[in-house]
Amino acid sequence: MPAPSSPPRRLAVVLFNLGGPDAPEAIRPFLFNLFADPAIIRLPNPLRFLVASLISGRRAKPATAIYAHLGGKSPLLENTEAQAAALEAQLGSNPGLAGTESRVFIAMRYWHPMSAETAAKVKAYDPDLVVLLPLYPQFSTTTTASSAKAWRQAADTVGLTAPTRLVCCYPTQAGFIDAAADRIRPLYEAARAFGTPRVLFSAHGLPKKVVTGGDPYQWQCERTAESIAAALGVDHLDWVSCYQSRVGPMEWIGPSTDEEIRRAGRDGVPILVVPMAFVSEHSETLVEIEIEYRHLAKEAGVPHFTRVPTVGVHPAFIEGLVRLVGQTLVSDRPACSQNGGRLCPATFSGCPQPGR
Repeated sequence: MPAPSSPPRRLAVVLFNLGGPDAPEAIRPFLFNLFADPAIIRLPNPLRFLVASLISGRRAKPATAIYAHLGGKSPLLENTEAQAAALEAQLGSNPGLAGTESRVFIAMRYWHPMSAETAAKVKAYDPDLVVLLPLYPQFSTTTTASSAKAWRQAADTVGLTAPTRLVCCYPTQAGFIDAAADRIRPLYEAARAFGTPRVLFSAHGLPKKVVTGGDPYQWQCERTAESIAAALGVDHLDWVSCYQSRVGPMEWIGPSTDEEIRRAGRDGVPILVVPMAFVSEHSETLVEIEIEYRHLAKEAGVPHFTRVPTVGVHPAFIEGLVRLVGQTLVSDRPACSQNGGRLCPATFSGCPQPGR
């Protein structure tokens, strides 16, 4: 449906995120929901159901140990709620939305509040326009596309018919990039005391066959790393784009973050690990990077290790989200990138934008 030609009377912004278990007993069902997603395990049912049951059963115990470091639960919902509150406040004071009532909702993919719950709340709010805003800056068929599909199904179920726009990606959006660079600068300067630092721009990995099948995620992650590196303004910056969280026997995209940590140890250089595809703190940043990778760095002989925080509620990031929302109000596209149109080369068939 076309967007309203004038500013909406009521605007609903729905933040997408993956979600996380909110108690130890939620860990296994959360994992099952994750691996039962056809965008993650690309098998037909009932085989996918059986595989998801098997994997979630096997991974529940090690995942419980991971979440024990975080008090038995994921902090992702609280972090996302803080981002939602900051965004709602900024939307309310934005001159371009004068006369518009804006409310920000949260829809998690694999744990509560999930799309079905949130879609019912959005329908009750009765908006004139719904903007779907993923907290995944880089588009992937496994994240943004999966969340958008779940939302469409939920909206249809509850009878939510308001015009809807999806912000599909913003891998190099200025607010996101500036916020990330601002997080890095003081930590980079501190690391100089231990040598010339190397910056590891780390993102959650994907099986290689997903990328070769047309998913633009890796290409967009590389553009994010390039943009943050340029924004830092450090002459001859030593940096690399890499990937973490590999699971299973399949070949994954690389280089892997743990391989890069070991290489830094051999080179004797200090490192900063930047979570370039995560904008909210959760187990991959607070446990995998902060605890596991820090331990690996010590074992590998890295002279200094720093985990750079996510952009969180950094003002530049939140203002960047406001600008993304504003763009959708004047767009007639069902999906809008940070520039409105397609960012990805035509070779990426998984991109939601028309080819060029």
